Amino acid sequence: MSQITNQQVSPLVTIPQFVIGLRKLPESAFREIDAVLDYLRAHPVAPESLEPFLMWDRQHYTRNLVDHTDLYDLIAICWEVGQCSSIHNHKGQNCWMTVPMGRLLVQNYHVIYESVEEQRCDLVPTNVVEMSPNSPLAVDPNDPVHSVYNPREFGERAVSLHVYSRPFDSCVVYSVDQKTCGEIKLHYNSQYGIPSKR
Repeated sequence: MSQITNQQVSPLVTIPQFVIGLRKLPESAFREIDAVLDYLRAHPVAPESLEPFLMWDRQHYTRNLVDHTDLYDLIAICWEVGQCSSIHNHKGQNCWMTVPMGRLLVQNYHVIYESVEEQRCDLVPTNVVEMSPNSPLAVDPNDPVHSVYNPREFGERAVSLHVYSRPFDSCVVYSVDQKTCGEIKLHYNSQYGIPSKR
């Protein structure tokens, strides 16, 4: 993960303002990680403006589509206390994350071996990075496997915003203990504020 710490706090923008600016970025901005990361740093989102897009579930974190173009998906993920994602990759796409509400930890992994066909893998944990409203992250394209979690000791809900480029509907998930991996389909709990039909 690449992390930028913002010493001077930028003024908050609403999620509609954030989307307008994101849509103005050129296609080239999504090929590398710096331009979108700089955009996230300069445009922290006002948490209350996300309210229409948020859905919560005590059993599992929720994935809520906020905006979609050919270049990216913008997703708000809601994390109750103690919830975490599977260890997963991003299938060759770039990914940026910021946390308008609360704090989250990202555990990164280095893949030593992976064969989705054989459903076998070997990976080792590397560093842990904290995300907060003033510290957005970019997934390292060379070492993209990670998990995200909201530790119980943080004691509060969290919301993360994720920009995925280009959009995708599946990823590979991993088990460190069992040394297994496999591809799964992804779904949204809501799209543009409307609950998805399952």
